[in-house]
Formats: sequence, C-alpha cells, structure tokens
Amino acid sequence: MQAELDKVVTALTEFYGSETWLFEHDLGERTLTHRLAVHLEKQFPDWKVDCNYDRLGERTLRLPRGSIVSTDDHLAKSIYPDIVVHQREIPKNLLAIEVRKASNHQSPEHDQHKLRAMTDPHLWFAYGIGIYLVLAKKNVVAEVYVGGVMEGSISAWLGGRLKDAGLGLK
Repeated sequence: MQAELDKVVTALTEFYGSETWLFEHDLGERTLTHRLAVHLEKQFPDWKVDCNYDRLGERTLRLPRGSIVSTDDHLAKSIYPDIVVHQREIPKNLLAIEVRKASNHQSPEHDQHKLRAMTDPHLWFAYGIGIYLVLAKKNVVAEVYVGGVMEGSISAWLGGRLKDAGLGLK
C-alpha cells in the first residue's frame, strides 16, 4: 500500500510543480481533478486512470439502499468518484480518490461516506484504497480509507510523506 501511496505523492508533487496557474486563477475542482489524473497516469502506467467513472465492468456503481449520500442521478444511488485507478475490463479496482479545494466549505461527509462505501470489502465494487484529498494553494491534506474505514495511522504516514515532499501542513 505504501508503494501506491508514494506514487500518489509523486503525482501530487508533479501536479503542484506544473499546475500553479490553476491555483493562481482559482479554477474549479473538476479542472484540478482532471489535471491531477493526468499526473497519476504517469505513475500508474499499467492501470487506467479515469475521472467520474461510474462503472464496474458493465454495471453502474451504486451505493447500498438506504445510503445517506445524495447524487446527481434520478435514482440517487449511482456514484461518480472523482478519480479512479483501475482495470476496466476485469474489473480490478486499486484507488478511488475524492478531491476538494480547501476553499470548499461544504461538509466533507458526502465524499468521506463514498470512500467508506467504495473501500468496503463486503460491497461488490470495493477499491483497495480510498484517498480523500483537500487541495490548498501550496499544500495537501489527506485521509486514507481501507476496508471501509478511515485509517488514522496510514493517513498520518501519508501526511508525513506529503510534508517531506513540501506539500504537507507546516
């Protein structure tokens, strides 16, 4: 897991090194998400990196009935992860990433709930790792989800790696 998270740190370092214009001009989360995905593709050459990908093979990704998460579709059950690293055909799911700008003051519960559900090994679309990223102009805050829960020790480790890379909170 640390090898995959190190690749995410490298992608974030490259992203912050080459995409400062986006932050200077206060571009939206979808633009940031797309550009981060471009950098993630370089780190995961044997995987597909997609934005807003709502499929598992031929099936649509859906949260279990009774979910508190609201979505954009009429059934209010489909989910659209910001970025996924996966194999489309098999399907094999490595990473699900939710991205937020630090200036977004809406509650993070929606994204955190999605990551808990998407990494839950009891659900048919489980991702190995979920990452919640809050992107500020010069730093990143991250939470890591594994097995349907936020993993504090792994999140702290990732925070340390981000700090070592010059992207963590001072």
